[in-house]
Amino acid sequence: QVQLVESGGGLVQTGGSLRLSCAASVNVNSFAVMTWHRQAPGKQRELVARITRARSTDYTDSVKGRFTISRDDAKNTVDLQMDSLTPEDTAVYYCNAVSYGSWWGQGTQVTVSA
Repeated sequence: QVQLVESGGGLVQTGGSLRLSCAASVNVNSFAVMTWHRQAPGKQRELVARITRARSTDYTDSVKGRFTISRDDAKNTVDLQMDSLTPEDTAVYYCNAVSYGSWWGQGTQVTVSA
């Protein structure tokens, strides 16, 4: 049974930083891809960042240069370092893992005040 648990969300001022963590119940390097998505009120869930088993990464344009996704195989975590946050980054952030199936965490709220 795969479980993903996100943590690290909270309230931060514009320009601040947060680090989100997604803890998996299995080896994270067993997944082909792990991603962070976000969903703002009234909007569709969108892909924010992705890291493959080979550690290749990519980001949606709006977060390039500000967010960094990383994977720690020893801790079985995938983190999202978020810098230079703006109110437009306010959303619930979800971790997703894909191998022979797809699994989601419960989400963590990120709120950026103006």
